[in-house]
Amino acid sequence: MQNEEQQPGYVRLPTPTDSGLDTPREPLSNLAAMLDYAAQGRSGFNFYSHHGELSHVLSYADLRTSARHMARQLLALKLPRLSRVAVIADTTPLFHQVFFACQYAGFIPVPLPAALFMGGADKYVQQISRMMRSCDASVAIAPRGYEDLLARAAADCPLAWSGGESELAALPAPDATFEPLHDDEAAYLQYTSGSTRFPRGVEMTERAVVCNLNEIADKGVQMTRADRLVSWLPFYHDMGLVGFVLVPLCRQLSADYLSPRTFAMRPRLWLKIISDNRGTVSSAPPFGYGLTATRLRVGSDTQKYDLSSWRVASVGAERINARMLARFSSAMQDMGFNPKAFVACYGMAECGLAISFAPLRQGIHVDHVDKEIITTTGRAEPVSGRGDDLELVDCGRFLPSYNWRITDDAGHPLGDRQCGHILVRGPSVMRGYFNDPESTAAVLSADGWLDTGDIGYTVDGHLYVTARSKDVIIVHGRNIWPQDLEQLAESCPGVRLGDATAFEITRPNNDPMVVIVVETKRPEPDLRRLISAEVSRNFGVTPHVELVPPKTLPKTSSGKLSRATARQGFLERVGWDAGGQPVSRSSLEGYG
Repeated sequence: MQNEEQQPGYVRLPTPTDSGLDTPREPLSNLAAMLDYAAQGRSGFNFYSHHGELSHVLSYADLRTSARHMARQLLALKLPRLSRVAVIADTTPLFHQVFFACQYAGFIPVPLPAALFMGGADKYVQQISRMMRSCDASVAIAPRGYEDLLARAAADCPLAWSGGESELAALPAPDATFEPLHDDEAAYLQYTSGSTRFPRGVEMTERAVVCNLNEIADKGVQMTRADRLVSWLPFYHDMGLVGFVLVPLCRQLSADYLSPRTFAMRPRLWLKIISDNRGTVSSAPPFGYGLTATRLRVGSDTQKYDLSSWRVASVGAERINARMLARFSSAMQDMGFNPKAFVACYGMAECGLAISFAPLRQGIHVDHVDKEIITTTGRAEPVSGRGDDLELVDCGRFLPSYNWRITDDAGHPLGDRQCGHILVRGPSVMRGYFNDPESTAAVLSADGWLDTGDIGYTVDGHLYVTARSKDVIIVHGRNIWPQDLEQLAESCPGVRLGDATAFEITRPNNDPMVVIVVETKRPEPDLRRLISAEVSRNFGVTPHVELVPPKTLPKTSSGKLSRATARQGFLERVGWDAGGQPVSRSSLEGYG
């Protein structure tokens, strides 16, 4: 007998925007309870193919049924409560099913990267193998296409069970009593992106993530039943998992997905889905908006898409590049996109997702500050739009549950417009890094203050982020933020957005040196001199500029450039001449 999808004329439709449910009478205290409630409505998750076609529809009702079936399969393995279940988080329904099966079964899901751009298959296998060992996983599950990679990664791991989607489906599912994860038990482990060191497993409790979800939905985005979310962000990243899997769940909203790989190749499909489904909320880091703007076909695309429904275009990064957003706004102006939909925010996996939100319906606000003063004294002195100023984006007010402070290196509080370390405390802060008390103690104080690792300042309670503290370049007493050097390099002909990274090294004679590594297809002879001259003119330092072929710069699992790894790669590529200058000793000789 044919199933419904095999019937002639069958057309698959996405779940509706309106779930038909009212807000629950009582607050829902854990993720399993949220799915139980959402399953009473009509909304859910929708997955789109590489060609932009609707490939899978997973209503909350179907997700609850499949997750509870899978929970019985996992419980049949007779594992201790709170055992870790690692799952390669590709953009398929399997991830949602495993994640919520763990919620019902009392196991801790651990999303693993589904990305091969971290250096090829061998490095990817090493990466996920190390993650599985660091979280002491008992089970590992792979979606279709990743079975062999997982098998290689699992070879050195003491797992109770591992396998692919088809092998998992063959497991028995005897009757079982569920005791879902709750309160101060870990809801999941979220690995950090690893931009400065090996990724660490952030342990978020049910209580902590529920607090952050409710504040994002009610305070940050002000969700309503008319909202529909659209995302291409990976589920193993905090913005993808929390922002576009758990936030829609907590308000019973539908979400539409593209995979990150599809977005990278066909970013216009993101706009198509927003247009076709009347999406209202979608997010991206600055490079996502920049990439989409560069791939737009002026004329034909502007007639295809209607982006007037898009009311919240949130953007987050360690520091937001306002120029990329302006480029996006300009490219989308004939499609009904409202620049006031941009909402800058700040957050990190160590707090679930969100820490602050800029006001809705006001767009991006830029603080223009004096470059010389901020680099020499750390004070963000406002100026009126001079050509040599720094542009820093307002990330809004801290969410209500957080206490916060900006401090100097000694921990003393600083006033408005003085750059310092950003510290927060509140119910959404992580319990710690799993099985890593040393790393936990380095960032989380005994009384609950989290050192975010970021530098920033406030103005009337609004937060401005300048850089990661470990990335700050200090030369002759001046604090220079690498993003400013990277943006200068990217403004030069032949350099694309996101293809430059800057960092500091120490030469053999112990003198500091600023290095800028730039990817380019055509290493023009004058490009190095041009970049060096621009940096010298704007910041008074002369950098060493290395030109490298495309795909040389390392990226984290979330697609960000890793300055720490780029620095290590540079040091491996060069030697030093008698005058203390770097000399290439690799196959890049003559290109760098």
